[in-house]
Amino acid sequence: MTPIRHEGANYIKTACTRDCPNTCGLTAEVIDEQVTRLYGDASHPLNEGRVCTKCQRYLDRVYHPHRAMFPLRKVAGDFRRVPWNTILDEIAERIKDVCDTYGPQSILYYQGFGERTALKLLNRRFFNLLGPVTFLKGTVCGGTGQASQDMDFGNRISHDFRDYVNSGALVVWGRNPAATNINLVPAIKDVRRRSGKVVVIDPLDTKTTAMADLHIRPRPGTDAFLALAVARIIIDKGAEDAEFLLNNCDNYQQYKKLVYEYDIKELSKRCDVSEATINELALIIMKNKPVGFLLGWGLHRWQYAHTSIRAIDALAAVAGSIGVSGGGVSQGFEEYLPYDWDVYGDGLNPQAKRLSMPRLAEELDNLEREGRPIQILFVTAGNPLVMLPDSNAVRKAFERIPFKVVMGHFLDDTAELADIFLPSTTFLEENDVVASYGHSYLSAVNQATQAPGQTKSDFQMFMELGSRFNFASEYVKPLDEWLKIILRPTLKQGFTLEQIRDGGFFQPDVPHVPYTDKRFPTATGNFQLMTSLDWYDSPDDLCCVDPTQPLPSGHYRLMSTAPFAWLCSETTPNQFKGTLPVTLATGEAERMGFVQGDICLATSPQGQIACQIVCSDTQRSDLVYIPRGGWGQRGRNVNVLTKAIESKVGCGTAYYETMVTLEKLR
Repeated sequence: MTPIRHEGANYIKTACTRDCPNTCGLTAEVIDEQVTRLYGDASHPLNEGRVCTKCQRYLDRVYHPHRAMFPLRKVAGDFRRVPWNTILDEIAERIKDVCDTYGPQSILYYQGFGERTALKLLNRRFFNLLGPVTFLKGTVCGGTGQASQDMDFGNRISHDFRDYVNSGALVVWGRNPAATNINLVPAIKDVRRRSGKVVVIDPLDTKTTAMADLHIRPRPGTDAFLALAVARIIIDKGAEDAEFLLNNCDNYQQYKKLVYEYDIKELSKRCDVSEATINELALIIMKNKPVGFLLGWGLHRWQYAHTSIRAIDALAAVAGSIGVSGGGVSQGFEEYLPYDWDVYGDGLNPQAKRLSMPRLAEELDNLEREGRPIQILFVTAGNPLVMLPDSNAVRKAFERIPFKVVMGHFLDDTAELADIFLPSTTFLEENDVVASYGHSYLSAVNQATQAPGQTKSDFQMFMELGSRFNFASEYVKPLDEWLKIILRPTLKQGFTLEQIRDGGFFQPDVPHVPYTDKRFPTATGNFQLMTSLDWYDSPDDLCCVDPTQPLPSGHYRLMSTAPFAWLCSETTPNQFKGTLPVTLATGEAERMGFVQGDICLATSPQGQIACQIVCSDTQRSDLVYIPRGGWGQRGRNVNVLTKAIESKVGCGTAYYETMVTLEKLR
């Protein structure tokens, strides 16, 4: 959208830094030192003036009357304002005392994904300069996908969005771009406009399924069997890319044996997709080349997620989509590629302990049992009491930590538990640079308005805190000096910080179409086809139910995907009132005695939450859908239900291994 220019207004180019793959270029309209509207930047090569609903509503968050504007310390259960110097002195003294008494490893730094910019690398550097502080490993997001695709490609590289003008078909698998990735929507529409085919594979109905020529609803978690079935049909028809499979892939005969381990009837049964629909998908792939496969984050949230992701990678190899313009298997980008990773400082403490993010409560409990409990918790850019699985267990583990510091915008669930709260600026009040995990462009974050109240950026807070330690001379530097250090790999390509800041959008040295030479950064230089179907057959899998098996009567697989209206837990205190919706198949609702609008209790072994019934005539009968995010304070935290299970590959969070029951509340 092109801004309607208002007399007296300033227009500042900046970029969105929130936990979203779009990372859109923006134009902030500023009148009387206040941002009055956010537009998409028409000059940005990807969003081209588009802006999502979540971003349009972001100013409600920036100027909300309940936004925390002052540093706070909890005294007798209540927060009280404290001067910045006093509160930073207290934090510094507490850190020094704990390091001297218990060692740096007794400090846990939790860096969330709420703000994803270059200067945030310095947060971790501060803690590395203290010594071997305890950090996190794994993610609640995309680590599983990257690790899984690295097994096949050696290094996952996705296709540039604009390459899809060359696609004959797009297979959108476990992804909902209409809600989470608006910059892909034009590509989807363009394929259909050119009489190509769009297939959406998702157990749920979404805003994206309405754009598809074919919507396939497999049984949740069984995508590997669907991919194997389609690959088998293509091979049976003699339509496979034999040259690539024989000359540029390892393990083709073992993979082919895996494909033929089950017949089509059995594969159809396992994924609960009819043979006719499987054949229709195979026909679309064979007749509409090149085919681009777009993988979503829903595929990650299983214990054996890598099996499904690798099966889809292999299907793309069979279909002739690898190294071909308009093809590929694209899921994400390396958002830290433009930066010098040494700035993190991880090399200073290679033996630093790392706790599993998906299993954080369990890891903290284990440290207590070993007599090595965490003494200080420091949280930035995150709300772990809402976003981590098994929220009740996380809360209990956090409550036992003696000293907790949280940076943020609101007194949300995690902040309320803090001993000290430090008020952060939003990206509209900062200068920085941001890359993306949804595309390969680098954008400037230019300050559009002054920081309100006594809020400070993470950079300011850590520089001021760092000045109180003996490493201050190495750590405390001006903002632009640090940006030039962090951006060394990008600046070596001939760019300047001034060019970036003036509104240039720069792409690191990555191809629009990867692997065109059919060579891969693997040990042999070949694409690695999967050779076995890792599945739910180990003793440690007893906590998970094989997705191909029927669920116990009255139990439903819980799907908790990203909603259209808000992003993660970035809501405001009064944005949503009432109970969370839970969507249930109409037939199941009737069988259970529910009608639209009934209030029910959703229960899992981890916890309970009240929800309001929404009936769907098209939803699968074996699952329920509850949107993720929101605040537990408002009774809207679905993660009180989810299991804390780590994926077998990539240390991701297997949210969808959770089953729930529903009971009417009278």
